[in-house]
Amino acid sequence: MKRVFKGSNVLKPVLIIAVLFLAIFQSNGQQRKPADSGYVPVDGIKVYYEVYGEGRPIVLLHGAFYTIEMNWGQLIPELSKTRKVIAIELQGHGHTPFSDRKLDLATLASDVEGVMNYLKVDSADVAGYSMGGSVAYQFAIQFPKRLRKLVIISSTYKSSGWMPEITNAFKNMKPEFFMNTPMKAAYDAVAPDKTKWTKFLEQMIAFAGVPFNMGETNIAKIASPVLLISGDNDGLDKIELMKTYQLLGGVVIADFAPMPKSQLAIVPSQGHVSLMMQTKTILDYLDGFLK
Repeated sequence: MKRVFKGSNVLKPVLIIAVLFLAIFQSNGQQRKPADSGYVPVDGIKVYYEVYGEGRPIVLLHGAFYTIEMNWGQLIPELSKTRKVIAIELQGHGHTPFSDRKLDLATLASDVEGVMNYLKVDSADVAGYSMGGSVAYQFAIQFPKRLRKLVIISSTYKSSGWMPEITNAFKNMKPEFFMNTPMKAAYDAVAPDKTKWTKFLEQMIAFAGVPFNMGETNIAKIASPVLLISGDNDGLDKIELMKTYQLLGGVVIADFAPMPKSQLAIVPSQGHVSLMMQTKTILDYLDGFLK
């Protein structure tokens, strides 16, 4: 790995992420077998899902290059004690096969609705991390009647919501940067066709390089309560994050006016990847908000 990353400052974030992924792999999270799993035919592809537990449904959407286990492995056992947890692997990720179908947020949000239709889930809470958070925002805009509550973890509804350093890192990514990383190991462990790895990376890098903005008006129209969770140093522009919270009804003086239905949590001393490793903290926020 040292040979692959040597001599390039641009690649340092990728190396750090790889090391943190390795820490996740080596964690002692409880693992459970899903009560149900399989594939849903949606818009020309087959989307993989897993279901755990019973109760009010919550849909989990992972971050870029993650699998269900990598992103949610430590949270699912606790959430599924009282909830029906539906975890989805997005196009090309994990068990879901690679497809040449154009990759965009609107299409991915429609895939989520397709899985809900297949599982006969009329409405659900939806939680998304990183790229999955952007998909969750898009889902809230496209399918407001299918959403109860929305949880966005270290994510944004527009590409300018990230700090410039993050945007620049996306622009300089290349498939070879991911050689010999835990992301590659995770892909090889579950992907239906391991030979699609490079094509998958090329598609994802192109997707990450396209600017997006769902619009302030659309965010302000989200009627469901929203919980925003961010690490204090996770790469999100905190000024933009506060503007987002304001669009959702936050940033009031709660002593003079009713407490807003949406919430903002900034977790100290956390980066983008390390935030998802704070299992107890995230569970506490989820439990309080979803109840």
